[in-house]
Amino acid sequence: MADDFKNHMTSLTSPAVAGETIVPNDTADLAFCTRGLYVGATGTVVAVLISGDEIVLNEAQAGSIYPLRIRRVKATGTNAAGLIGLR
Repeated sequence: MADDFKNHMTSLTSPAVAGETIVPNDTADLAFCTRGLYVGATGTVVAVLISGDEIVLNEAQAGSIYPLRIRRVKATGTNAAGLIGLR
């Protein structure tokens, strides 16, 4: 498939170029830091940002993409499903 944008630099404001299903874990960081989080089913997401700050997204909405640099999604407190880390 042709990629008309292959010579353009990837940035935090450009569309995602890769993604991976996130399995929440209280102790293990993701294999990569995200630049976006897709939520497949509404619920709560407890995440640790790249800065180390822990945040809670209450009622994260299904079908939404949150522009967050996440290094871990915690299992404890997270009940949203279908989480995909975008990079």
